[in-house]
Parts: sequence; C-alpha cells; structure tokens
Amino acid sequence: MIVTATEFKTNFGKYLELIAKEDIFITKNGKIVAKVVNPQVSAVDSLRGMLKNAPSEISRESLREERLSKYEDHV
Repeated sequence: MIVTATEFKTNFGKYLELIAKEDIFITKNGKIVAKVVNPQVSAVDSLRGMLKNAPSEISRESLREERLSKYEDHV
C-alpha cells in the first residue's frame, strides 16, 4: 500500500493494523521516502515465490545457493 506522509501521520493507528497484512510505502512530494514492514515476517518469508524454480519450502541455505549460482554464471 502507498500512502502520503500526512495520511500516515493522521491515521497512524489504522496503518499499524494494516502492517500485519502488507508493507506500507510512505511518500512525500510524490516520492517514496519510507517503507514500513512487519518485523515478524522474515526475509525468507518475504522472498517466497520470487525465486525461479522455487521449492515450496525455502531455507536460508537454498537462498544462498541461488545467489551463488547467479554469481557463478556471471564469473
């Protein structure tokens, strides 16, 4: 969700509840200046489904292997 800084400040309580469901991007003068995320969601969870040929269970090790394979392809 994208909201203005003024809207975020005015309705802070509303957006605190929404953070549990989705990230919030805050804009000022039409530019994104902040991203508010749920700290209970790990980076692994947020990346799920983004990797090509991603297994249903993604671990830190599989993310590392994917990153290294992309690096090796460029070397």
